Amino acid sequence: MKVIAFNRTLQGSGASRRLRTSGQTPGIIYGGTEAPVMISLDGNALYHALKKEAFHGSVLDLEIDGATQAVMLRDFQMHAYKQLVMHADFQRVDAKSKVHTKVTLHFVNADVSPAVKLHGAIVSHVLAELEITCLPGDLPEFIEVDLANIDVGHSIHVADLTMPKGVTAITHGSNLTVATAAVPAGHVAADALESAAAAAASEADAAAKGAAKPKK
Repeated sequence: MKVIAFNRTLQGSGASRRLRTSGQTPGIIYGGTEAPVMISLDGNALYHALKKEAFHGSVLDLEIDGATQAVMLRDFQMHAYKQLVMHADFQRVDAKSKVHTKVTLHFVNADVSPAVKLHGAIVSHVLAELEITCLPGDLPEFIEVDLANIDVGHSIHVADLTMPKGVTAITHGSNLTVATAAVPAGHVAADALESAAAAAASEADAAAKGAAKPKK
């Protein structure tokens, strides 16, 4: 994805406020061997770009004065209630150096899992994103979590995921839980009542048949 930015010379809260009033968003590029660079970006274009998942998890081509450099979005601040991006931080990336970032998890096939199809369970997503490290060229837009085989009472952990080539999950020594499957308490209670009612009806039917037999 390509991002157009402009050099920004004026700093301070007053200068940033004037930028936002003119439809621009202040930002910064840092990292690598070069000094940090103050930039401004089109506020409306940036606001809509932030709605795209790929913008958060991709290496971006950021162009300033005709020169392009590879960066990643590292942070941004939104206005408390306006559709306004207050500031954006970008980090330079080197194609030969691994990056450490978070990637969104996409959950698929829950509807065909034994937990849902056979038991009416609910699959809970414990993690929404995962910390990873990889070379910029191997950075995935997302990581898929296949729920097709999950059953009631079981969980999927990071170690169960199929990681894209060149990508390593960072778990800080723990095999983190990604998703779990459980039958809702109300559903369990309803099943128990239904079973009890069926058993009572069966007993009543047997008693009625016994009473109906003629005595010898």
